[in-house]
Amino acid sequence: MEHLNCDERLSSARIKLIAPENVNFALREEQVLSFWTQLRAFERSNAIAADRPLFTFYDGPPFATGLPHYGHLLAGTIKDTVTRYAYQTGHQVPRRFGWDCHGLPVEYEIDQKLGIRSREDVLKIGVAAYNEECRKIVLRYSSEWEEIVKRMGRWIDFQNGYRTMDKAYMESVWWVFSQLYEKGLVYRGFRVMPFSTACRTPLSNFETNLNYRDVQDPAITVSFALKDDPDNASFLAWTTTPWTIPSNVALCVNPKLDYVRVRDASRENRVWILAEARLGALFKACSTHKSHGQNEYTILRRYQGSELVGTRYEPIFGYFSDESYADHLKDPFRVLGDEFVTADSGTGIVHLAPAFGEDDYRVCSRAGIIGGAGTGHDRPIWLPCPVDESGLFTEPVSDFIGVYIKDADRGLIRKMKALGRLVTQETYMHSYPFCWRSDTPLIYRAVPSWFVAVEQIRDLLIDCNRKTYWVPSAIKEHRFANWLENTRDWNVSRNRYWGTPLPVWTDEVGEEVVVVGSVAQLEELACLPAGSIQDLHRHHVDSIVIPSRIHPQRTLRRVEEVFDCWFESGAMPYASVHYPFEHTEELFRVGMFPAQFIAEGLDQTRGWFYTLMVLGAALFGEPPFKNVVVNGLVLAADGKKMSKRLKNYPDPMNIVRSYGADALRLYLINSPVVRGEPLRFRESGVKDIVRDVLLPWYNTFRFFIQNLGAFMESNVGAEMLLQKARHTSGRTNPMDRWIVSLLASLISFFHQEMKAYRLYTVVPRLLSFIESLTNWYVRLNRPRLKGSERDTELDQAIALYTLGDVLCKLSNLMAPFAPFMAEWTYQTFRTLPFFRNWGLAAESVHFLMMPAANESATDLRFEDAVRNMQLAILLGRTIRERRNVALKQPLRRVLVIHRDERVLRDVSNLEKYVRSELNVRTVECSTDEDRYISRRAVPDGKTLGRRLGSAFKEASAEIRGWTPMQVAEFERKGSAKVCQGNFEVSTQEIFINRDVNRDMLRDGEDVECDAISGMLVVLDMRMDNELYLDGMAREVVNRVQRLRKKVGLVPSDRVDVFVHGGRVIEQVLRSRSEQVGMLLGCKRLLPVAELTTLRAHIIPQIPVIVDDQVEPINGEFVRVVLVRAGAWLLPSRFSAQATPFLHALQSYLLGSSNLLAVSNSSSEAVNIVVDSQSVRLCKDVHFSPYAADCLADMRDCGFASP
Repeated sequence: MEHLNCDERLSSARIKLIAPENVNFALREEQVLSFWTQLRAFERSNAIAADRPLFTFYDGPPFATGLPHYGHLLAGTIKDTVTRYAYQTGHQVPRRFGWDCHGLPVEYEIDQKLGIRSREDVLKIGVAAYNEECRKIVLRYSSEWEEIVKRMGRWIDFQNGYRTMDKAYMESVWWVFSQLYEKGLVYRGFRVMPFSTACRTPLSNFETNLNYRDVQDPAITVSFALKDDPDNASFLAWTTTPWTIPSNVALCVNPKLDYVRVRDASRENRVWILAEARLGALFKACSTHKSHGQNEYTILRRYQGSELVGTRYEPIFGYFSDESYADHLKDPFRVLGDEFVTADSGTGIVHLAPAFGEDDYRVCSRAGIIGGAGTGHDRPIWLPCPVDESGLFTEPVSDFIGVYIKDADRGLIRKMKALGRLVTQETYMHSYPFCWRSDTPLIYRAVPSWFVAVEQIRDLLIDCNRKTYWVPSAIKEHRFANWLENTRDWNVSRNRYWGTPLPVWTDEVGEEVVVVGSVAQLEELACLPAGSIQDLHRHHVDSIVIPSRIHPQRTLRRVEEVFDCWFESGAMPYASVHYPFEHTEELFRVGMFPAQFIAEGLDQTRGWFYTLMVLGAALFGEPPFKNVVVNGLVLAADGKKMSKRLKNYPDPMNIVRSYGADALRLYLINSPVVRGEPLRFRESGVKDIVRDVLLPWYNTFRFFIQNLGAFMESNVGAEMLLQKARHTSGRTNPMDRWIVSLLASLISFFHQEMKAYRLYTVVPRLLSFIESLTNWYVRLNRPRLKGSERDTELDQAIALYTLGDVLCKLSNLMAPFAPFMAEWTYQTFRTLPFFRNWGLAAESVHFLMMPAANESATDLRFEDAVRNMQLAILLGRTIRERRNVALKQPLRRVLVIHRDERVLRDVSNLEKYVRSELNVRTVECSTDEDRYISRRAVPDGKTLGRRLGSAFKEASAEIRGWTPMQVAEFERKGSAKVCQGNFEVSTQEIFINRDVNRDMLRDGEDVECDAISGMLVVLDMRMDNELYLDGMAREVVNRVQRLRKKVGLVPSDRVDVFVHGGRVIEQVLRSRSEQVGMLLGCKRLLPVAELTTLRAHIIPQIPVIVDDQVEPINGEFVRVVLVRAGAWLLPSRFSAQATPFLHALQSYLLGSSNLLAVSNSSSEAVNIVVDSQSVRLCKDVHFSPYAADCLADMRDCGFASP
């Protein structure tokens, strides 16, 4: 970063260097990053806070197999903001980054790379080789992650981060599982689970909810012929999974529903049995060419569902009907009864394939068609499951062996049609779960798995949730609470390879089971030397056997499964610190558990938040976190999910390189996404933050530095004046008083809301304060801050100190949100004269404590007064814009009308600012609304129309016809009767439009008005010559200021101004020269012709900075010449001197940059030598800082213009 050294003057050249007019925020941020690196800022901050109270924070581990996206950056910004605030309010905040290293995301990448499609493919290359391939890519993008996270300004420890693949982490995961097992919360079960055929593993129920999509599937109705039926009747069943029909072993009806046997006239008089409630749906589907009606079918008989139970039927396919399956299927192909069947869709009859449906499995198991429930440690039961783990058909479905099940749907449908079993065929749009990793459709498949019995602790989980605080609260109270209410046992095992192995050793028959809780325990049980186990992955522990304690001739081997990676990340509070192996429970419970704060996206309510809660509640009976902030999803600009393939979003690092990380951070955390709502990411939104927040903040700071520099250069006792100002700031000037109070209110609100984790209220308030500071305080105080209002030097010092103090505190408050800009402004403050010696000893703004709320500085009544003043000004500006009258053009008067005398007192007390901002001669106030205002009532068609219906037309005409007196009475009472008193209307349903009472206007008066919130502002728009010339004078000032900016001058760069133009310029020079000169700091505006006089008699080579034609005024050209200010001779004092000597003397004076500074600091004369002559000079006797004084003196002593 470019700094001033503490012994350097705050010269204009140095100001331009540290605060140039055009700033590159991204480049500035890179400089701040370098500063932090050199300072080792994060490490030093942790050392400073070592003895403070702990603020515990858990960082959820991402996968490093892909680059971070906006969702990661958003969550990281929220985490960084909150933890920075915690640090700056007196806490020690350990922040460690973590990596999720195991599981499907990694394995899926390797499967794609190596072309692996089955378990056999893995075994061919070996589990060891497979796992080592996984290990290679786990941290593939870790360096990019670290670079991007740091570039976003986030302070977090990567060097000491945790990795779920480390031995210490995995050992703690074993301990967690062993504790659950000892508590009776672990069992092995055989269940129908969501299954990913792409990843060849079951998933948990909550993983299923991570990725639902709307899809179109075939929806078919098929017939199952009853055995030995005189009508050759058939049961009708409806399904969206035709591929499950080869595995059908039963049908199911609801015993309590009504069913019918019907003859279908549209289908060759075939006889169907289905739920009576589904007749309409069936015959609508069957009949496309005839009118629908009762004559399409005849009801032959009605049944209660229970009467159909036990009825036998013929399977459509005979794959499992021959004798070879008699030992496995007990009395299949009959109708069963269960109330899960409904008449809401389909036919009221469900076909059952127990290997592929949870209800199918339950009902068939209960009926004895398939074996027992298979819970505990029993071996899996046999099921008719002709589908392998990759979703391919196997024997006995011989027609489709090796075909993917979804691809087989079409062929199966054709075959059923050929068999005469296809009754209807449609496509059906529905929401369906996809694998969260591979983006492929899930199926439901019966598999053996290890479960955590979450349903046993459901009440505990609900109680733990009540003890937590969520932002937004609705997610806790609804989404998360509902999920816990309906929680299911958690499948924590995966039939995979790269993960923490389940620490379960068992014999071949499952009689003896040992769950290991530590490496030392395994070494002891396996009779291995202590310290011999160095890695806990499968290829290191699968070969370890444990001698049986029950049967000495047996050995126990580890089960094949590994942990669900969500179990590993849910164990992060314990595993990341290697608990309980490196910390006592007392130390852990005091300083590491539970977390004060966590934050992730909305999708984690059924992911990481859930797994944290389950394990924390199960292990310790309490929630593992106290406060959680949930952000919504960041979507592409079109509302769709961000997609690398579609390239529908800008690269995050390109955004940072273009606009800076502060802009991106503020855009994200000042959006609905912080309230848990979705955000459609738009690059223009980041650009708007630069324009509306960062640039105004920067320009205000730059303006402060420029004017502080000018003040320090022009005042010998500047630091003493600023010291005095420090004790009077906010007490003498209304706008100082206001901004100090506004800041105090902001600080109080800031702490209140940050403690409640409501970032969505804090950030808008901070940005609003920046707007108030830049567009109100600085704008209304610009003359004071520049010292051009002819106020005392002390008043300028007070204004500068007040602005400096506010900007310094603003840097502090903004540090958690915009850490780069806050650091840059703070570091610049540390180099400024006076401010560098005042409480800025901390080496970084991020080491500072947050400013405390100052109740004594808060004046809410005065803040209201300024708001009333602002309202009057804003209404006046609106009127000017509507009439296309520039603010530089003065007007006669403004009239402010309001019924509340206090509001008008506020406007009157602050009349100076209203007059200045609206550029009017006088400000008048009145409470006499009836005299000045004409009111008109307009009904709100949306609200009142909805309520009154057909009566609205009559009511609207009546309301619009109210007289001004009736409108006033309505406002006073708040309601009125309409339509002969049949309806009452309120102020919430009626708009009151206010306008000027035109009857009060005198002939020739031209007024314009606007109103809001009970205030009416009326501007007198009449123009005269004096007003016109004042407006033109301001236009001249505007052109000069723009030219100064164009050539890179700063406020401390004084110039003399010469102009030339048409009639308008001549009039301004004649009548407004001093007025313009005072505004430009050059005493008088001078005609360009006077330059010729100066060249002829004083100095031939005048130091012209720029001579340019600027934008015309009223269509007339304007030439402006800016001359570098300096010491100008008063020639009358040198009448005896020859012209060449005067030229040499003047040249010397204009070339001496220190002369004015020296003469300002002392009333004594200055001795100089020019052309070997010694000259003794006194300011205002022999020379003046203004060319205007030189020219006036020349006229007085008779110098003739050439």
